[in-house]
Amino acid sequence: MTSFRESMQATTSATPVVLIRLMVGAVFLSEGVQKFLFADQLGVGRFAKIGFPAPHLLAPFVGGCEIVFGALVIVGCCTRLAAVPLLAVIGTAIATTKLPMLVHDGFWKTAHEARTDYAMLLGLLFLLIAGGGGWSVDAKRRAPPPSA
Repeated sequence: MTSFRESMQATTSATPVVLIRLMVGAVFLSEGVQKFLFADQLGVGRFAKIGFPAPHLLAPFVGGCEIVFGALVIVGCCTRLAAVPLLAVIGTAIATTKLPMLVHDGFWKTAHEARTDYAMLLGLLFLLIAGGGGWSVDAKRRAPPPSA
């Protein structure tokens, strides 16, 4: 018989990974869509303000990547592979927006503004390590076919 303490510490189920996938994937999918809906504030205009070269090409490319790979993360299809370009996106976002803020505005303002970036970074690293979990397309593709 398992004690309450033992059951509270058990970590054998990979099914809850779906919650991390939904969180991470939905944020990237939403941000990608918003790069097109609000191009002046979040897409081309923002990329130009930050100083990226060819923002008219780069912003839609990044937005498209966020939409495609965010959707793949949500359904758990090629989860580890989809996490890699999203890690590049969030790494670039941190390097180009949060690190300059840290230098200019200090730790606490940056910590407040970077909370989503930090959560996405750690969520992506988790998915890169753990994979899509039990409720994913990845798991269904790995499952042996039913016996006849």
